[in-house]
Formats: sequence, C-alpha cells, structure tokens
Amino acid sequence: MTIRGKAHIAGAYEHPDRRIAGKSIAQVHAEVALGALADAGLSLSDVDAYFCAGDAPGFGPISMADYLGLRRLHYADSTETGGSSYVAHVGHAAVAIAAGKCRVALITLAGLPRSQRTPRASASGLAPEAAFEQPFGPTTVSMYALAARRHMYEYGTTSAQLAAIKVAASRHAQHNPNAMLRTPVTVAEVLDSPMISDPLHRLDCCVISDGGGALVVVAPEVARDLPRQTVKVLGHGESPKLADNGRIDLTCTGAVWSGPRAFEEAGVTVGDIDYASIYDSFTITVLQTIEDLGFCEKGKGGAFAADGSLEAPHGRLPFNTDGGGLCNNHPVNRGGMTKVIEAVRQLRGEANGPVQVPDCEIALAHGNGGSLGTRSAAATLILGREDA
Repeated sequence: MTIRGKAHIAGAYEHPDRRIAGKSIAQVHAEVALGALADAGLSLSDVDAYFCAGDAPGFGPISMADYLGLRRLHYADSTETGGSSYVAHVGHAAVAIAAGKCRVALITLAGLPRSQRTPRASASGLAPEAAFEQPFGPTTVSMYALAARRHMYEYGTTSAQLAAIKVAASRHAQHNPNAMLRTPVTVAEVLDSPMISDPLHRLDCCVISDGGGALVVVAPEVARDLPRQTVKVLGHGESPKLADNGRIDLTCTGAVWSGPRAFEEAGVTVGDIDYASIYDSFTITVLQTIEDLGFCEKGKGGAFAADGSLEAPHGRLPFNTDGGGLCNNHPVNRGGMTKVIEAVRQLRGEANGPVQVPDCEIALAHGNGGSLGTRSAAATLILGREDA
C-alpha cells in the first residue's frame, strides 16, 4: 500500500513563545492542539486519532486524550524515536487514514525545558548499553562532536564550512519575529564563539526553548470540505541507525535509508525538491543529512553549504527558513515537529516574505532522534502543494 496522496496536512501550528512561565506541559499541548485544529477549520470533536511521543506527560496518549477530551478516538500512536518522532507520526497517520482506521489525526509536541529546567525522568539507565557507555560520561554535544571530527578526518570538512550552515539559518531567522536568535552572524563569529566540544562551537549548537507545535492530518474527503489550503502527503520513510557494537560509521545518518524510501513512494527525485526542512540539532547534523539524502555527493556537504546553496529564497536547496533549531525554536530538544510545520508554510506560500521560496510545489521534512555518535532514528517526509 502506498500513502501517496491518501492523506493531507490540514492544520499546522507552532507555539509563538520560547519561554512559557506558569503553565504545565499538558496546557501547552492543549494550546498547540487547539491552534492546529483552528488552522484546519476543525475542532476537538472531529479528532478520531491522536499521536504523541515521550514529551507527553503521564500515560502518553491515554492521559493526553483524557485531558484534551478526545472521546471519539479510534486510533492512538505513541511512537518514541526522539526528535524524528513527529515526522514519523505524519507517515503513520497517513497509513492509518489510508487503511480506513481514522479520518482526522492530531499530533502534538510540547515541553518547558527552558523555564522549568527540571530533568525529565529517563529509563536510559536501564538500557542494555548503559553499563558500557554511561560510566564514561558521554554527553549529547560530545557525541555529535565525535561525528563531526570523523567527517573532518574522512573528507576534509572544515569548521568554517560547518559555520556556513549557522550563517544561513541566522539570515533566515532575522525575518522571523518569534525566533530566539534573530541577529545574523558571520562565519568568523561562529568560529569565535566558545568551543563546547571540539570541533563544535557554541554557535554550532541549537537553542533550548520552551514551546511546542501540532499538526492535523486528514483524509482526502475531509480535506475537500475544508476552506483551508491543505498539503498532500506524498512519501514517507524511516529507519534506525545503530551503534552495531562499535562497528558504526560516524559519517552518515539514518537518512541513507529513510530518504530513498520516501523518494520512491513520492515518485520524485532530489531535483524536484523546492524546499527542505533539515533537522539541525547541530551544524554537523545538517551537513551529514543533506549528503545522505542525496542533495550532494558524500563528503561534499561542506562545500555545498559554503557556496550559499542553503540560503533562501534562491539557493540550490533553501532550508530551515524559520531559522530552524539553530536560531528559532527547538522545543523539548526535539525539532521534528517544527520541521514539518515550516514545510507546510512554504507549500502554502505562508513563510516569512523574504525567505518564501517562489512557486514552492514539493518540500521535504527530515527528523533525526538520538545521537549521531551512537544510535539514532531518521524519518523523512515528502509533501506536495495541494494543486501541484
């Protein structure tokens, strides 16, 4: 079964605040849910499927469905693959809709890591790899730095080339009134920022923000009755990339496998993509992903970024026109949701004016979860303009 054209994204909403005081995580989930439903012209009573990941409090979709008053649910999904979860959820929702399991699916993300600064409970200490890895104190940034250093060794990638990715994101963020970091930066400024984990500087790292977002995925017959322009789901792919007991290639991501599946199902090629939302937890994440998705040769991602290819609106691959996780918003340290939201904006022609890609017909959104230095999960989504 293919999902090409069998589901539409009808609603998309990003929480406007980057620091949210005096509210619970459940409240923020509710706010973004209502925002996305209003954007679609629907209400909570229309929802018959609900999707959330590990950021949802309580008993996952059961607690949240109860809190939101979703009394007509026929389908629930709590797939947890970190930052790629929400890109995967869109694909899962499309499959469920195509199979007749539901007609209106709601997907939410929310969290308050910036204002609450409370560590989330984690089961990582019980993971089978914990006894082998945790005694050595690995951190998120050090694992990405490991991948960056290996890519530099294998392909000659430079810190200045990584910095060009941040520069492009910052130039886009200046047009986003809600972005955390709106001041454009130069390559020199990135390289002059403090070293966090060699070779990654502070400006190679994403922001930490409160916030969230939500999406509404509907059946084609529902989409036809809505006044709002919708976006077609064309293709989807997902894949883990494992540590393989140490036999890990640090220079690639799971996009090597998720990308081809999404392109095949959508019936398009990399040359057809007008805009790309690429997960940007760190600059190295972007560089490896654009290579693995086939937008440039392996090892050539640095040169691709350095020549301005990622800059909107007229670069070869305009990316993250909201400023991305590097400058705009990275709620709960999970950027997959916002990647899909900005892709929807581009296809609707609703991105911030100076960075709107002209005649944007086909967009790609890609999420990554976990760590490039150990184990991770990738999800790729290809979307099309309703009239394309």
